[in-house]
Amino acid sequence: MDTIFGKIIRREIPADIVHEDDHVIAFKDVNPQAPVHLLIIPKNEEIPTLNDADEAQQGLLGHMLLTASKLAADHGIAESGYRLIMNCNKEGGQTVYHLHLHLLGGRQMKGF
Repeated sequence: MDTIFGKIIRREIPADIVHEDDHVIAFKDVNPQAPVHLLIIPKNEEIPTLNDADEAQQGLLGHMLLTASKLAADHGIAESGYRLIMNCNKEGGQTVYHLHLHLLGGRQMKGF
């Protein structure tokens, strides 16, 4: 995992970590697009994009979603609402090729 996220996992660069368990780590985005903007990433599996995931990662992908739901509640945005985004490849807006889920909330989300 030689991406910026791999370096965060290995604690080679700092991050404002808000959650960590055996499977994922979550931290505040350094360029937030909403009052709450967290990134949830797998810790132990190097999956560049969602296209690279397979049935063996079903549990991990589900765990990422449930972690997002828990973090939304922890950050007081579960009831008002939040957005989850997973970009895939260049035209999908992905810039770091380590699978990650964005959790955004704390304001009215617009777009789409």
